[in-house]
Amino acid sequence: MNEFILIFRHQDGKAVASPEQMQMWMKQTMDWIATISAKNKFVSGTGLPFDDAKVVHHNNIVTNGPFGDIKETIGGFIIVKADSVEEAVEFAKGSPVLQGEGNTVEVRMIAKRDGVH
Repeated sequence: MNEFILIFRHQDGKAVASPEQMQMWMKQTMDWIATISAKNKFVSGTGLPFDDAKVVHHNNIVTNGPFGDIKETIGGFIIVKADSVEEAVEFAKGSPVLQGEGNTVEVRMIAKRDGVH
């Protein structure tokens, strides 16, 4: 069994939502993660707040970010255990992130420490 990271990408950059919408989305997300956990396939995960975010560029230039002209931001991730990328994709399809038009969930296998998949 391998581990996969599911990366939540938001098309509109910094999402603007009411506290009620945020609460609803958090509940949907926690319920979705609970279904994965019930199968003993959830490993870990977290949101990635925009507050105090920085981007380090070539030549050690540091900017506030991810803001500005960016069209897409990473809002968080979870790590799951799956027998195949197809199983991990099925988990991703249930993500509430996909309710937002243009939002995506990127699925990537995590390399094992010994470098062998």
